[in-house]
Formats: sequence, C-alpha cells, structure tokens
Amino acid sequence: MANIKSQIKRNRQNEKRRKRNQGVRSSLKTATKRATTAAASGDAEVAAAVRDASRAYDKAASKGMLHRRAAARHKSRLARAANRAAAAAE
Repeated sequence: MANIKSQIKRNRQNEKRRKRNQGVRSSLKTATKRATTAAASGDAEVAAAVRDASRAYDKAASKGMLHRRAAARHKSRLARAANRAAAAAE
C-alpha cells in the first residue's frame, strides 16, 4: 500500500477508471458480437447492429478508452463482414 498522499489518490482514480473502462469494454464486446452473429446468420437487422457497434466504438475512442485507429479498424472489419453478408444474401 502506498504511503504517499498523492499516490493514494492516484490509486483511487485508477481504480475508478478501471471499473468504468471495464463496463465500456464489455458493452463493446456485446455490440460487436451482436453485429457479427447477425451478419453470420443473414439476419435483416445487420445494418442496425453494425451502426450501433460503430457508434459504440466511436464513443469509446472519443473518451480515450480505445485508440481512434483501433476503433476505425474494428469498425472497418464489422462493415466488411456486413457487406459480405449482404452480397451473399442477394
């Protein structure tokens, strides 16, 4: 345990941020999974699921939880999977 006052405060801040990031990360995984399963099953809700997941990635990147290029990469992969599913459905 830290003895320095400022480090005790930093530990409190880090723990608070860790818990917040954990929730955001979990919701990102859920949104991504919803989009990928919709694309794989050929569901009609693919576009909505991808839109929701993209929005979640943008929010995470804007809050600094995820790097903006990492968010762009994930969004691109989701969109590509959705486009492949749409092409296969036609």
